Amino acid sequence: MRPASDSKMRRLIIVSTLILLANQLPAQPRIGKCTIFPANNIWNTKVDTLPVHSLSNAYVQSIGPQKKLKADFGSGLWEGGPIGIPFTLQTGKPVRVTFEYADESDPGPYPLPPRPPIEGGEQSDGDRHVLVLDEKDCKLYELFSARKAANGNWQAGSGAIFDLRSNKLRPSGWTSADAAGLPILPGLVRYEEVAAGQINHAIRFTARNTQKAFVWPATHFASSKKDKGIPPMGMRFRLKSTFDTAKFSPHTRVILEALKKYGMILADNGSDWYVSGAPNEKWNNDILRELGRVTGNQFEAVDTSKLMVSATSGEVKKH
Repeated sequence: MRPASDSKMRRLIIVSTLILLANQLPAQPRIGKCTIFPANNIWNTKVDTLPVHSLSNAYVQSIGPQKKLKADFGSGLWEGGPIGIPFTLQTGKPVRVTFEYADESDPGPYPLPPRPPIEGGEQSDGDRHVLVLDEKDCKLYELFSARKAANGNWQAGSGAIFDLRSNKLRPSGWTSADAAGLPILPGLVRYEEVAAGQINHAIRFTARNTQKAFVWPATHFASSKKDKGIPPMGMRFRLKSTFDTAKFSPHTRVILEALKKYGMILADNGSDWYVSGAPNEKWNNDILRELGRVTGNQFEAVDTSKLMVSATSGEVKKH
C-alpha cells in the first residue's frame, strides 16, 4: 500500500479534527424544522463556569432551601387537563387577537389552528397559555390567558411573537405571554430531548416571591416587592456541580445535568422550584418525582452579566 502524501495526510488530520470537534459540541436545540434561537443565544449558553451571584444565598433562602424541586409536567391528566405547557406545530388561518394588555403585546395576526392545545385544557381557569410554532418562517406565537369566543374571535391577556432566527429581545418593560417578558417554548423540558439523552438549553422555572425588578434577558417584572433579597425576573440558577446525579434514573439524570450546565431562568410567579415542561404520554411520572430528592439548597444563583452584548439582545459574548 502506498503511503499517503503529506498534503493528503494533513487533509485527513484536519477533517478528523473537525469531526471530533463537531461531536464534542452540543447539538443546537431544534423543534420540527426550526432551531430554537441562534447558537450564541443566552438560552443556549452554558453557565457552569460563571461566577456565583453575590446575592445567591439570599435568593435561595427566599425561594426555600428545603423546598423540593418539582417537574410541573408529565403524562396523563391533572384536574382534567394535560400536565405541563403544550405547544403545537400545526398552524391555521392568521387571526386577530384582542388583548387586555394591548400596549405590551404584538398585534399579530396569529396563525392559530382551529383548536390549539391550551395549558390546563379548554376548561382551565389557569394561565391558559397557547404556544404555536410556525415552521415555515420559524416564528413562535405565544398567548397568555387565551380564549376563543363563540363567534370564533380570540381574546388573550397578552401575546408575543418571537423570530427564532434572531437574538432580539422584547422592549424593556414589556411583558410577553410570560411575566418575565421571555419566550416560554425555549425553556420547556421536552420528552424527545430527554429520551435522546441531552438537554442543550436553560429551563424555565417559577417562584412564589419575585422582586419588582428584572435582569437580562428578562424585560418585565410582576411584583410590588422591593426586597433586594428576593430574586428578580430573569435570574439564572444552576444545580451545584458537587451534586451527585449518579443514583437517579437516566431520564432524571438528563434533566439534572442540564440544570448543572445550562441552569434555569426565573420566568414567572408560581410554585417554588417548579420546572416547566411539555406534556407527553411517554413521560413516566414516577421517575419525574425523583426530582423531589433535590432541594433548593442544592442550587445557586449565577451572575450572567458579563455575557451580555446588549440589553436589547439575547446574544452572548464568547467566554
